[in-house]
Amino acid sequence: MPHPDSLANRFARLQLAARGDPHPLRAVRERRLLALDRLLLDNEAAIADAVRRDFGHRSPAETRLLELFPSHEAIAYARRHLARWMRPQARSVSLWFQPGRAEVRYQPLGAVGIIVPWNYPVFLAAAPLAAALAAGNRVLVKMSENSPATASLFAELVARSFADDELSIVEGDVRVAQEFAQLPFDHLLFTGSTAVGRHVMRAAADNLTPVTLELGGKSPAIIGPGAVAAGHFARAVERIVVGKCLNAGQTCIAPDYVLLPVGHEQAFIDRARQVVAACYPDIAHSADYSTIVDQRQYVRLVSYIDEARARGAQVVDLAPGALADPRTRRLPPLVFLQAGDDLRVMREEIFGPLLPLVPYSNLEAAIGYVNGRPRPLALYYFDHERVNIERVLNETVSGGVTVNDTILHIAQDDLPFGGVGPSGMGCYHGLAGFETFSVRKAVFRQSRLSAVGLFSPPYGALFDRLTRILLR
Repeated sequence: MPHPDSLANRFARLQLAARGDPHPLRAVRERRLLALDRLLLDNEAAIADAVRRDFGHRSPAETRLLELFPSHEAIAYARRHLARWMRPQARSVSLWFQPGRAEVRYQPLGAVGIIVPWNYPVFLAAAPLAAALAAGNRVLVKMSENSPATASLFAELVARSFADDELSIVEGDVRVAQEFAQLPFDHLLFTGSTAVGRHVMRAAADNLTPVTLELGGKSPAIIGPGAVAAGHFARAVERIVVGKCLNAGQTCIAPDYVLLPVGHEQAFIDRARQVVAACYPDIAHSADYSTIVDQRQYVRLVSYIDEARARGAQVVDLAPGALADPRTRRLPPLVFLQAGDDLRVMREEIFGPLLPLVPYSNLEAAIGYVNGRPRPLALYYFDHERVNIERVLNETVSGGVTVNDTILHIAQDDLPFGGVGPSGMGCYHGLAGFETFSVRKAVFRQSRLSAVGLFSPPYGALFDRLTRILLR
């Protein structure tokens, strides 16, 4: 007999509760959202400290800015709009079926699963939770084994605030994650690498579980010709470097490489060094600069650097004099020049403070470079020429775009967030998240006055005349 707290039994409790209350009232959903919000607000310091311990070091200020603030915003947005989202939506009816009425009703899917990555373990749990709870679901959440302190604290806090058949947190290793993905959820949302996303999708396929995959890939930043001509180059470099250095580059939508007009490489480096010096005056000891999360990730990033140098690429320090420290896993930001496309730093998602520069001759070449590679999760374009901006928006395909800055599209709760192709499928945030975790039930209401009976057998002359009118 399975242990009463086994993963299968924990899921079964959620599923049974969901079947018993298939359409929770708005007040119930608001109570759950408010409980999640209070949990985060009342334990802000403890959460920031747990994240810091998981990373070795991450600034509590960065956790408040990048995790707690957007989590509160996502929950508040859902609460503000919940009544409108829950309301049935009237749809048009063809003339031939009037005076019947049509509508779409949003119904909870039931018991859903969320798999959370280690890089932003609070926000990437809370944001999909806000959507799933607003939609009226019961939720099982698998936290990352690479953020054990955060996972343990979150499990403890959730157990205090929610019944175990409303929301439950799962801890554990890769084996537990594999078992989790094989549960017959009504929907499964996974955030993580493309490689692991493939395994999750295969596991979910056995149960025909629909999935939302938030993956990653190579997100480009393009400094357009108009930014250079208008004197906005320095500002573009600043925003790229700041976006790249957040969480030491361990962000799924961090700029992964920079396309810039040929001949501006040294100007980029000079400005980037100024930005790093201003943000992290003593980066080797800065309390505001994150360390790499674990030894495996640190060794992976160092191997990218070693390979690039061995193959003739130029690796430039953006914090001259600051050395990589394997003991603390502190890795100062680096720029790569003349990095061949066959290098791992150019082929694989970097997930660290390494930034290749790719010069281009004209905007057409830059667009062609992006389009010649797998479609990215994010794209950043810097320019003030409307024609150039529209061209990039229309001629490239990516999950999301921020123009003249980085990262910020993910913080807009009224925008869907998701990838395309290798960078993901499906989306959430705001209404998009509510819809992802809902059944959009089509309802047609027949009127007492209806001519549909005229089309019933036996078919004769009247039927022939009517169908000729329909098909005319």
